[in-house]
Amino acid sequence: MAVYFDHNATTPLDPRVLEAMTPYLTGPYGNPSSVHRFGRAARDAIEQARQQLADLVGCRAAEITWTSGGTESNNLAIKGATDPLAPGGVLYGATEHPAVMEAAESLTRRGWRVEPIAVDATGIVDWAAFERQLAAGGVRLVALMRANNETGVLQDVNRAAALGHAAGAMLHVDAVQAAGKIPLDFRALGADTMSLSAHKLYGPKGIGALIARNEIELAPQHHGGPQERGLRGGTENVAAIVGFGVAAELARVELEARAAHVLALRDRLEAGLAALPGVCIFGAGAPRLPNTLQFALEGFEGEALLMQLDRRGFGVSSGSACASGKGEPSHVLLAMGYPRDIAFGAIRVSFGQRNREEEVDRFLQALRELAGQR
Repeated sequence: MAVYFDHNATTPLDPRVLEAMTPYLTGPYGNPSSVHRFGRAARDAIEQARQQLADLVGCRAAEITWTSGGTESNNLAIKGATDPLAPGGVLYGATEHPAVMEAAESLTRRGWRVEPIAVDATGIVDWAAFERQLAAGGVRLVALMRANNETGVLQDVNRAAALGHAAGAMLHVDAVQAAGKIPLDFRALGADTMSLSAHKLYGPKGIGALIARNEIELAPQHHGGPQERGLRGGTENVAAIVGFGVAAELARVELEARAAHVLALRDRLEAGLAALPGVCIFGAGAPRLPNTLQFALEGFEGEALLMQLDRRGFGVSSGSACASGKGEPSHVLLAMGYPRDIAFGAIRVSFGQRNREEEVDRFLQALRELAGQR
């Protein structure tokens, strides 16, 4: 029986989420911008979901803008926050998701100075280097993810917020991988903007959100309608928004139990890997997401090992799903200082609620068999 170990790429849709969405695919079909009862019913459903998401991540419902997913949210935050400003400096973590890196780098065409923030061998920000970059002056925006999508390493965004704000910079936090896996409080983090995506927490694909403090001025990147307070024109995807809301509510209620379940699986896998010769676990020793473990097995190239595991019924990844197929080693691992040959060997396992201990044991047995064939 096939085993899915790639929940950081996407999670299965929770049946309870699907149940909540289904009526809005066939029943209350009004346009949320219409003033008649059909439109008001759709609008009410959207606002209920907005509050459910706000309750999960510790923000005000009015601070949430619906988007198509994490990539759009990151682009709206980075481009939207800088559009009203004269060009200055932008800093982003060297291990950020491509949706942040490429959005930031695109600003160079408008005269912005864009630089990565170095990380150490565990993937944690080099704070001394970061402070030097801020001290150089002119930094208007810092982007730092809460949880890395490949290694699971957690960044101290509170510290980044304090340092950035003291230097006059805003802070954007990509929290796509963190939401639903660890406690997340927008206010407590000190972030100015924060991106989220439903399909990382058992919600539907194609729906995300950007949270922005009310005092942050954002220039819309979609034009053509007054929806979402003018920040994101276009008729709202009511069913997907409802699904996101219910997924957020379930994540809030079940967060502690979910985290304990996947942490036990991750620890079991990590202990088993330690018994294999030539294993390198990336981010070991750093705080990490409870469900994520990225490793390399000496003598194996990651894509080749991935395919051999796939033939044995295991769905894993070699890093970010958004960067697959590029034929290059993980930029995350290169930023952490790993040689290209080791980075090429990376395999990421990310557990979910349906995974069980016996699946971990079968996976370890498959690795032992493969290692014995070298």
